[in-house]
Amino acid sequence: QVQLVESGGGLVQPGGSLRLSCAASGSISSINTMGWFRQAPGKQRELVAAVRTGGSTDYADSVKGRYTLSRDNAKNAVYLQMSSLKPEDTAVYYCYAQIRPGGRVGWFDYWGQGTQVTVSS
Repeated sequence: QVQLVESGGGLVQPGGSLRLSCAASGSISSINTMGWFRQAPGKQRELVAAVRTGGSTDYADSVKGRYTLSRDNAKNAVYLQMSSLKPEDTAVYYCYAQIRPGGRVGWFDYWGQGTQVTVSS
């Protein structure tokens, strides 16, 4: 059973920083893309940042220069360092990974349970 476990959300003042962590566990053969999405109330889930196995990274325009995504392949983990946070960054953040489970053929999408990030004074 593959699962993604997130941590690090919370309440922060505008201009502050937070670091989100996500680790994949279970029977895993390999992992392709890992990253984070977010969903604000009344809005669709959107890509925040994603990193491929080779290391190339994509960011949403709204977070470029403020967020940094990093990956630890040895730990099957991905981290999102968020700085200069704005109220509009408030959302539930979901970890995402494209994983080939052990003993199975093909790639499957997995999601974390979500962690709330609230930016407010």
